[in-house]
Amino acid sequence: MSGDFRLDRDGPIAIITLDRPAKRNALTPESLVQLERLAEGFRDEPDTRAVIIRAEGEDFSVGADLSSVGGGAEPPAVVQLRRTARQGARLMRALQEIDQPTICAIQGIATGGATCIATACDFRIAAAGARIGYGEVKLGINLMWNALPLAVHLVGPARAKRLVMSGDLIEATILAEWGFIDEVVQRLALDEAALVMAQRYAALPPVAVQMIKRSVNALAGAIDQAVMHADADQWLLGTRTDDFAEALAAFRQKRAGQFTGN
Repeated sequence: MSGDFRLDRDGPIAIITLDRPAKRNALTPESLVQLERLAEGFRDEPDTRAVIIRAEGEDFSVGADLSSVGGGAEPPAVVQLRRTARQGARLMRALQEIDQPTICAIQGIATGGATCIATACDFRIAAAGARIGYGEVKLGINLMWNALPLAVHLVGPARAKRLVMSGDLIEATILAEWGFIDEVVQRLALDEAALVMAQRYAALPPVAVQMIKRSVNALAGAIDQAVMHADADQWLLGTRTDDFAEALAAFRQKRAGQFTGN
């Protein structure tokens, strides 16, 4: 498959690979659409029993590709921005609604939207030395994609606040203690560990496994959509601030930002 992702098979296991290592696997709007379509495609694959999401290169993904953000092109109308801003939430729903058990294998850096993708999976395996976080706050914007509840479900309110409000990258070993990461392995063993976990679930009765997954997700996320319906609007507000423009400038100039609250 062409694009930023490729799809491979190992018997009943599907392996989705983010394959943009020269750009540190930065996520583009087009790649989000591609991953959403891949996720939805598993509805029609009863012989697929488990799904692995992994990435090539040193890093899992540095999140959104900021190279074109804030460029000279005329921005779309606000009404259109609100619609396109919901793409991430649609992707997250598609990933969570994959019937088969899903496993994310993480190496190097994972931040922003990449971490959101990882939390939409059922399980997360990280390579030793991996650092994971949400960097949106450093750009003066909120964590969107309806991803905040997933962080809270995994680590609880206080640690979710630390992750999201600080924007820090936190070591995988610490996140394993918090319950965010299920297993930490050596880098060379990462793909094999993900495959072994996938094979474990693929060998179980699929109807029972998939019903249990759906029930647990429904129970844990019963009010998520009601609470997070406005996160795209929060993002829209954040991108209208002076602090957002300053954060982008500081990022590109590799300097500390000077923020005013405006």
